Amino acid sequence: PSTNNFLGIYFTMTGLHVLHVVGGIIVIFYFLVPGNKMWQSDPDRFVNRIEIVGLYWHFVDLVWIFLFPVFYLL
Repeated sequence: PSTNNFLGIYFTMTGLHVLHVVGGIIVIFYFLVPGNKMWQSDPDRFVNRIEIVGLYWHFVDLVWIFLFPVFYLL
């Protein structure tokens, strides 16, 4: 990657994608296991957290729609 810009950008974008996937797996695991207790004790707070995570992932999708053409098509 030090001699080729394309490979540097490719590996950087791939690494960022892996970080997002791992983060998503951690969040999903949290909601499946310990989040169940919160659902039973305070369902409104649990639903609010799920909505916030959904907004975050929609933001990531929106950013990706703009980054894809910049890095791969230009």
